[in-house]
Amino acid sequence: MFLGAHAPKLDDKGRVILPAKFRDELAAGIVVTRGQENCLYVFTSREFESLHEKIRQAPVTSKVARDFLRVFLSGASAEMPDKQNRITIPANLREYAGLRHDLTVIGAGNRVEIWDSGAWDTYLAEHESTFSGTDEEVIPGLF
Repeated sequence: MFLGAHAPKLDDKGRVILPAKFRDELAAGIVVTRGQENCLYVFTSREFESLHEKIRQAPVTSKVARDFLRVFLSGASAEMPDKQNRITIPANLREYAGLRHDLTVIGAGNRVEIWDSGAWDTYLAEHESTFSGTDEEVIPGLF
């Protein structure tokens, strides 16, 4: 499971060093794709395959499902960490997420998310009070 927040840098070649806590789980290969809220999602290859199988179950007649599938998969890029534990983030994905030099990489359970640090700070500031003020059951059985 991926947890925590980390602050790596994006180099001039579009590479980022994976946080040490995530390396073992990501060593066998990853898939980077567009995430929601203009971040990037990073899945292990195995998790991405499992997710793809679930998405494939949606009826082809569902426009919402087709739209989601197209956007999600068209941005996907299979990557393999190099010997320095870096991955290259393709230019189209860097542009989508507005990635510059300073990044925030968060563990989100079954995936890693890569954010431009300024965008993450804004997102967290906007949503932290909602999180703190949650007084109803958002996830059944959680609290």
